Amino acid sequence: MTDEDYLRIALEEAQASAEAGEVPVGAVLVCGGNIVALGQNRVLRDFDPTAHAEIVAMREAAKVGNNHRLTGCSLYVTLEPCAMCAGAMIHARLERLVVGADDPKAGAAGSVLSVLNHPRLNHQMEVARGVLAEECGEVLRRFFRERRS
Repeated sequence: MTDEDYLRIALEEAQASAEAGEVPVGAVLVCGGNIVALGQNRVLRDFDPTAHAEIVAMREAAKVGNNHRLTGCSLYVTLEPCAMCAGAMIHARLERLVVGADDPKAGAAGSVLSVLNHPRLNHQMEVARGVLAEECGEVLRRFFRERRS
């Protein structure tokens, strides 16, 4: 499967998140070419400020692999991660991050902050940005448009 294929699955998770009343962000964690975990925002449903789509997917993948390290794995996410999620990705030792839409308000993969691949940190990962950016951004724009009306 391609980056776009995995991100389309993440978009399905984002849509499910929106239908549950959550900010529509979705994530897919892939190891060895296999989807290991899916994630969607669950902050409101779980009463958990850390239950962002990326964290949800990494938690599940860590349980599946029985290891807190996700070495060699890739995370596909519809929205650029925040500082909390970026920090967790570093601790998990992800190999690769694929981002859909940039987050100009809280993005920590280069838009606002550069947490990922900071030269003083001990782990670096490949980051691909802008994959299906328009589709990923539109899901968020539509969600917030509907909430305002």
